[in-house]
Amino acid sequence: MKKIVYVTGCLGFIGYHVAKACLERGWYVRGVDSETYAANTRLAEDLFLHDNFSYEGTDINDLERLYDCDYVINTAAETHVDNSIASSNVFLRSNINGVHHLLELIRNSRRKMPTLLHFSTDEVYGDIAQGAHTETDLLKPSNPYAATKAAADMLIIAWARTFDVPYVIVRPTNNYGIGQYVEKFIPRAVKYLQLGKRIELHNHGTPRRTWLHVGDTAAAVIAIIEAGVQNEIYNISGNYEEENLFVAKQIIYQMAGRAVRFEDHIDFSVSRPGQDVRYAIDDSKLKALGWQPRANFNNELISIVEYYCNNFIW
Repeated sequence: MKKIVYVTGCLGFIGYHVAKACLERGWYVRGVDSETYAANTRLAEDLFLHDNFSYEGTDINDLERLYDCDYVINTAAETHVDNSIASSNVFLRSNINGVHHLLELIRNSRRKMPTLLHFSTDEVYGDIAQGAHTETDLLKPSNPYAATKAAADMLIIAWARTFDVPYVIVRPTNNYGIGQYVEKFIPRAVKYLQLGKRIELHNHGTPRRTWLHVGDTAAAVIAIIEAGVQNEIYNISGNYEEENLFVAKQIIYQMAGRAVRFEDHIDFSVSRPGQDVRYAIDDSKLKALGWQPRANFNNELISIVEYYCNNFIW
């Protein structure tokens, strides 16, 4: 059966790929985006090639109404940790107030309430030295960005209990792929090397992250919607964990050759307040729906670096 879905943040990295996956399913998609600094407006051209796509250029805080729909897929957010440490106000407006506004729009829907499928993050759990977080674990965010995402999760759960707003919360690990904004690790590393600058690595590159291809993220959303589940939380893991230093080395070796001293291309002087040493989540609950990550990180990294080498990011 065809769905009608909103995708907020549709010109962002994850939002675009989710919108694209829904459109290719034949679903009707209404994209919403406030077109902030991280939006890629060129993506709109691709989305508008689909007759089943419509667009509203506005902030989620300023949406006046929702048309009848089945799902509101909320990817709209401020997401860069360092930016949240420098100034958190915009994070509260987007990640907390924006979610509250969506919940109120859904609660006051004229007909059946659509399901809010909200993008959270693995960072809401905080770090974990060993093992992996499950969906029922306590939320212990370590930075302002993660705290705003955790707050949004709490709002959603409360609105479900008090007002019967249906929801699904997804908590993915680090997404990667082509089209990501340059403040993120992989495209930023490529750009710095292109300019002859050193890659900045927090805390000597020792923090460990789990990588998830954006295509697998979009596939997870489709699997959840088609399963028809509601009022559930799902971790989404790419199941590929590495130190940031290892990933930086692979990028350096691909661009400069394995004969170089990688230390000459890395700035180890930076550190992040409240740095999480390791994120890890258990996504067996999602896999029980039949979803599996398909992308191979090492293979994908080669093609992604090559793409950014040939397409300079401003």
